[in-house]
Amino acid sequence: MRRFLASAILLTLVPLHGFAEYGDVVMDKNKKVMAQVGLPPVVFPHWIHRINFKCKACHDDLFVMRRGANDITMAANMKGQFCGTCHNGKIAWDLLYCDRCHSAVGTK
Repeated sequence: MRRFLASAILLTLVPLHGFAEYGDVVMDKNKKVMAQVGLPPVVFPHWIHRINFKCKACHDDLFVMRRGANDITMAANMKGQFCGTCHNGKIAWDLLYCDRCHSAVGTK
């Protein structure tokens, strides 16, 4: 419960401006495909996930810790892989809110 409250408080303090913050990961490996459907790259808020989970919760079972090593696609996520493992509407909010992840504005 304490963790949940800390996360809720931090989320209210986090500006939702779409720019990556320190420690965030901008995922743009498939940026051409994302651009074709009118979506910006994904900003993964690594630090907010680290508040709630230890590294081993995701690494190396879900994600390989090497840039470009994970072929993360919406199809894979919707099948329950990668982010979809937890973002399934039961553990965490589901993947129906595109702008929660596809929020990279002004990235290079």
